[in-house]
Amino acid sequence: MSEPDAVLRRGRVTVALLFLAYGVILGTWTARIPAIKHGLGLGDGELSVGLLAFAAGAIVGMQASGRLVDRYASGKVMVPAVFADAVLLNLPAHAVGLVSLVGFLFAFGAGHGMLNVAMNVNAVEVQRAYGRPIITSFHALYSVGGFVGAAVGGLFAYAEIGAAATFLSVAAGVVVVAVWAARWALPADPAEAAPRPDRGAGPVPGVLFLGVLVFCCLVGEGAAADWSTVYLRDSLGSNAGFAAAAYAAFSIMMMAGRLVGDRLAAAIGPVRLVRFCGVLAGAGLAAALLVGHPAAGVAGFGLLGAGLSCIAPQVFSAAGNRDPARAGQAIARVASLGFLGFVVGPVVIGGIAQLVGLAVALAVPAVLALFVALAAPALSEVDEHAAGDLADEMDGLGPADGGVFEGDEV
Repeated sequence: MSEPDAVLRRGRVTVALLFLAYGVILGTWTARIPAIKHGLGLGDGELSVGLLAFAAGAIVGMQASGRLVDRYASGKVMVPAVFADAVLLNLPAHAVGLVSLVGFLFAFGAGHGMLNVAMNVNAVEVQRAYGRPIITSFHALYSVGGFVGAAVGGLFAYAEIGAAATFLSVAAGVVVVAVWAARWALPADPAEAAPRPDRGAGPVPGVLFLGVLVFCCLVGEGAAADWSTVYLRDSLGSNAGFAAAAYAAFSIMMMAGRLVGDRLAAAIGPVRLVRFCGVLAGAGLAAALLVGHPAAGVAGFGLLGAGLSCIAPQVFSAAGNRDPARAGQAIARVASLGFLGFVVGPVVIGGIAQLVGLAVALAVPAVLALFVALAAPALSEVDEHAAGDLADEMDGLGPADGGVFEGDEV
């Protein structure tokens, strides 16, 4: 393997590990939320305040990360960000009350948001260097990491080991990954990543609408996480065990879709892929809601997961390639709108459910997925200046050949 190819492969391994670590951190935190709540004696409303602080911190961190990435390059931001995310994970376990928990969760959210944007920009850069779709495989590893983190958190909880020890153990493992990332991250010249004077520092054209598409997608993810089990149990009358299968089907099918997403993107292109996925997600969930049977509900949420699986990665890729010199700002905006959809969407669905029932309210993510399918051509609207810069970069670099990843997913 030539040295340039070895550098690209190491860069791919690095960003793949960061996506995995990102998922592990979030999965571990989610699994130990009940321990934090019980330890501080918080009610549901008080806990919600803390979780909103995490969301606010994440959006602030995303915006800050976008500007830092464009100024200093993604590799120089994502490595400190993963260290920070690992360290800040520990803070909530040391809260002594609601006020300190809110502050700690805001800081943790900020670190998590910074890592989100920096690693996604780096993923777009690595994909650009490879010259073929690979970004969905990184998102697949995020899904795997979420499962691993939840399992680790669950095992520590089962063993009656406190949240502080859980977070410290996971953080130590992530730090090892961060040390690896510091050595293997794809190198970049910060001057190339800085905003170009002739383009200005205003919004990147077309990115706001791409953010709307991710918002629509993440509303569906949030709805599945918060309402799928409730729908099967309370609306369809299934038992608790079978009701839990709805979200399990959603998660498994989302991960499966991401494992094959890069091959599909290479075969049919991102626009057709997003259009197909939007129809699959929207029509699958809508049909299940019309049938109104528990088995159909599980199948419907499974199809929703399969359909949503490839949309966000393709939109992130399109946003990062709009103007490579300002990829950080572009992906920060898209990621922030997506995160907002994940947080706000389930709340809105709950409010609609109070008025017309949960079965009707869950039609919202189905309709939004179909809207994404109709809007899929927006992914192909690449800025002509950015396209020229991208062509120049590809002429000078070229795709990697050979190696352990060639033709395979991460």
